Amino acid sequence: MAHKAIIIDDELRARKLLSGILGEYAKNILVAEECGDLPSGVKAIRKHKPDVVFLDIEMPGHSGLELLDFFNEDEINFEIIFTTAYNQYAIQAFKLSAIDYLLKPIDTDELQNAIARFEKKKNTAAPNFSALKENLKNKDTNKIAVPTGNSFRFISLSDILYLKADSSYTEIYFIDGTKLIVSRTLKNFEEALDTSVAFFRCHKSYLVNPVYITEYIKSDGGYILLNGKTTIPISSEKVDELLETMKKVSR
Repeated sequence: MAHKAIIIDDELRARKLLSGILGEYAKNILVAEECGDLPSGVKAIRKHKPDVVFLDIEMPGHSGLELLDFFNEDEINFEIIFTTAYNQYAIQAFKLSAIDYLLKPIDTDELQNAIARFEKKKNTAAPNFSALKENLKNKDTNKIAVPTGNSFRFISLSDILYLKADSSYTEIYFIDGTKLIVSRTLKNFEEALDTSVAFFRCHKSYLVNPVYITEYIKSDGGYILLNGKTTIPISSEKVDELLETMKKVSR
């Protein structure tokens, strides 16, 4: 099944390159129009009603995110794949917000993977672009914005004790004993937090803040203690990595 696409990028060379790659490696994506700025991109979307928009996030005079200001929520029935040459803190924002992006220069394998994800999630719930906006604005890499229903919550990473996987959700446990359930996978958090602070994946279902690790116990299959009281399982193949992680924390 063919999908209609629009490319919005202020660089002519970038537009032509992406269009050429799509033509060669993603023949099910048909580029309806290439646009050099946001206003013409908005017009093209209204005219062609695309399935997917490849959107440069940083253009002169506009942020790609401003595209969303031109449409009502029910009008955004197209997927957006951002293209960016952004620095690492911004990549963290994309990952935390679970929004697809491609790094420039665009890799053909990554492009094909992004298109496969687009086809898989088409007609599912819309991504939380508000969380992305906040995470992009927030240059403090010790704080993140996560969606919570119709709003989002700002979280200091130092307040997180550990994160636990629950299917496609993640349970975030805080040092004050409270808990927050977020519609993001644990892998999503692991990839994002890796760019800011060294949270440790001790088990397939757990990601812990190593600052609060107080003890490693070898018995009963092996587990760690957080703040001297919370027990978290640790996979046997992760023990050496734990010891290396704790060396870094203690420095």
